[in-house]
Amino acid sequence: MAVLTITKDNIEAEVLKARQTVLLDFYAPWCGPCRMVAPVIDQIANEAPDIKVVKANIDEEPELALEFDVMTIPTLVVMKGGKEVNRASGALPKSAILDLLK
Repeated sequence: MAVLTITKDNIEAEVLKARQTVLLDFYAPWCGPCRMVAPVIDQIANEAPDIKVVKANIDEEPELALEFDVMTIPTLVVMKGGKEVNRASGALPKSAILDLLK
């Protein structure tokens, strides 16, 4: 499944009301660790059809970063049933990101 871009206009429908587990990646295009994690996020999106993978650019969506209390990037937030169930910051290996989703 392709990675979706999240904005304040579609977060409710795509994340908060999603039936499946959502991996939400807060990033910025200028962030080196974000660029390191991006291919891993894309791999997970392609390999795990039961996980909805979405990204929010904090420069374009500062309200979302504030709403989710994002202090550093990349920040990965796992959502289930519209609620946050897990979170991690920094460039993580694929195995650590998959562990967040369990």
